[in-house]
Formats: sequence, structure tokens, C-alpha cells
Amino acid sequence: MLEKTKAFCDSFLNMGLPGFDITVFKGGECVLRHFNGYSDLENKVKINGKERYNIYSCSKPLTCTAVLQLWEKGLFSLEDKLSDYMPEFENMNVQTENGIKKAENPILIKHLFEMTSGLSYDLESPSLMKFREETKGKSPTREAFKYAAREPLCFEPGERWQYSMAHDVLAALVEVLTGEKFENYVKKNIFDVLGMTRSTYLLPEDEIETVSEQYKFVDGKPVNIGKPIMPFFKLGSEYASGGAGCISTVEDYIKFLEGLRTGVLLKKETLELMSTNRLTEQQRSTFWLRDTHGYGLGVRCFGGDDRYLDFGWDGAAGSFAAIDIKNEISIFFACHLHELPFLGIRSLLYRFVRAELLSADDFDKLLQELKELHNYELKL
Repeated sequence: MLEKTKAFCDSFLNMGLPGFDITVFKGGECVLRHFNGYSDLENKVKINGKERYNIYSCSKPLTCTAVLQLWEKGLFSLEDKLSDYMPEFENMNVQTENGIKKAENPILIKHLFEMTSGLSYDLESPSLMKFREETKGKSPTREAFKYAAREPLCFEPGERWQYSMAHDVLAALVEVLTGEKFENYVKKNIFDVLGMTRSTYLLPEDEIETVSEQYKFVDGKPVNIGKPIMPFFKLGSEYASGGAGCISTVEDYIKFLEGLRTGVLLKKETLELMSTNRLTEQQRSTFWLRDTHGYGLGVRCFGGDDRYLDFGWDGAAGSFAAIDIKNEISIFFACHLHELPFLGIRSLLYRFVRAELLSADDFDKLLQELKELHNYELKL
């Protein structure tokens, strides 16, 4: 089943991908589990489907789900000021063409979900570098933002969409709202509920060997960069990054997607809110998927293009997650390669699956699109 989708994924190996693992569920049943290539290219260790991956920004839907569980309990409103819970964000400055000035608008909690807060993704800012130094490399999750809030915003909150560490702030908000460590809350309320026994944020050193080798695509070939999360995303030993810190497996993460799709983790109404576009036309103009998708509460979502009914996100080392509620489809693809040579066509995984399961796409047109728009010829 899904032979064309398998062939599409296999073709990534010809582009320099060391290995991958993909699973697809339809109506609660696994209709595809396929892996190919190597988890350790240098030693020719074949992928076996049990590997752990640094899923980077596929962590974001997990974090947003955790915070929305607390929203369902009435612990905050999306319209609340962030400073009501994290006072360091009360008097923010903003960088303008004419220099730094006092921000006119407060950061609202909804801005964090929507990536419209004005925050940057500068994890090496002077304030955060000082944070690392003063905490001797521990960098506790909640404490990070008492430092990060000292940096000026890039624009007035709500003005536009910009990828940032906003979802890391949401992880810290979980700690404020619950009094628990973020990683403990997620384990108890998501991982344990779904049986995700091999997912974590703070991997013990003695388990690092369970992680697939990680690569970066340099000058046309994959270069091994080691197993741990790239230091840019890991502020310290006690920092559980809500935006990029989860380590998981394909078998675990598909449980999360199915847990979302079937209403185990969030109410139907909450899931609908999460997966509905919230961006204004002005905000959407700076969203990099604006031609095909909108952006909801931490996920890409339907944006008017009937070819893409999915919501989800992806990660820096190649992971890709998609849920199609209407057609009861969940997809998770994982690999461990940064600077993907197939970045521009990764989202077509969803369309390949829909085409094979639902005849929703004409394969000849899909292949022609690959050739004309992406200069990529796939022979099936």
C-alpha cells in the first residue's frame, strides 16, 4: 500500500539523505510503515525503526497542546497579557528604524501561539549568553525569560508573523501555571497518557546512543555532526525547549498525532481552534507558507488551498507532521539531516498520501508540478 509514497521517500536517498522513517495512519489503522537507509552512514548501520530523533520544531505542537490543556481548565485567556503571569514582559522595548523605543502594545498570550509576539529566535543574544554564564550552564527553563525579556522586540506585538522562541516562552508559562517543570507536565499529561515511553526533553547521558546519528548537508553531501541537539537550541542542561527540545521516535510521535486527531488530548472545539487560521492578511504576508497554508495556534493549517487540508509542523533536521481531520489521516516522517536538499518538496508527502488513499490528486499533475516548480523529476 502507498507504493508511490514509499518511492517518493526513497528518492530522497538519491539526493543525499542518509536514512528516514515514515508512518501513515488512516482511520486509526497503520496503512504505511516504511524506513530505508542508514541511521549511521559511516558504519553502514541500517535504520531499524526504533531510532530516536531530535525532532526540533515538531516539539512546538506538543508544547501548544500542553498549554491548551491548561486553557481548557480556565487557567488563562488567550487575550491575557503575558506580563500578568511573567512580569518581566511588562515593560518591553521595540527596535525601530529610528532606534529603540518603548513598545506601545503588550504581548498577549495569543501572540505567543501565533508567532506574532515580536520576539526573535536569537538564542545567542547578549542577555541569554549572560544567563548561561550566571547559571553555570544549567539554564532552567523558567528563568531563561527573565533574561530574554531584556532584549528589544523586533516589532510591535501583533504586527506581523515571525518565527521566534515564542513557544519556548509557552513552555515557561506551563511552569508558572502549574508549578511543575515543563518536561514533567508533558510526560504526565501527554507522554504517559499515550504510552510515548521513548519521548523526552532532557535525555540522560547514558541514553544518547539510542539517538540516530545526525548530519548536516554540506557541499552536496551529509556530514556527521553528532547525536545531541544542536547547541544553538539547547541553552543548558536544565533547559527543556518547548520550541525545539523534544527527542522522540516515529512510533511515539504518531501516537501524539493520533491522540490529537481523536480527541484524547484536547476537546474537539479546542482542536478546531488550534487548527484554524488566525493570521490577518498583514500578518500572513510574512508567513513563509502563505501561498498554501494559514497559521493557527502553533501549527500550519488550512489556508484556502484545497490541496492542503492538513495541519501540523516540521523540524530543522527533517521531521514532518501532518493531520487531516476530515479524512482521518495522520503522517509522521523523521530523518536526521539539517539543510535538507529536498526541503521544498517535503510538504508534498501529504499530497502523495492523499492521492493514493483518496484519489485526491492526479499523479501525472503532481509529478509535473514537481518537475516544473521544483526541477525534480520522479519516475514511478
